[in-house]
Amino acid sequence: MITHIVLFKLKDRSPESVARTAQVLRNLEGKIEGLLSIDVGTDVLRSERSFDIALTTTFHDLDGLQAYQVHPEHQKVIAHMNEAKDVSYSVDYES
Repeated sequence: MITHIVLFKLKDRSPESVARTAQVLRNLEGKIEGLLSIDVGTDVLRSERSFDIALTTTFHDLDGLQAYQVHPEHQKVIAHMNEAKDVSYSVDYES
């Protein structure tokens, strides 16, 4: 099992912008074969050091993660995130 986690800090950190962008991520659910689960959470503390959105996805293996990375639906989300994000960090691990 591969878990892919991405943290996003947005340029526009307003509640409306965060909710809109979180929904863009949630809309991936059911659209990409091999994407076993997707969880999108928004930060509740809203401190200066907080990230706005956390994305956690799971895949059977690295091939599933790699297929996800290049899938057209994911590419649309990447385009949106590149416009919306200030910074992002990710980690991918096997369990």
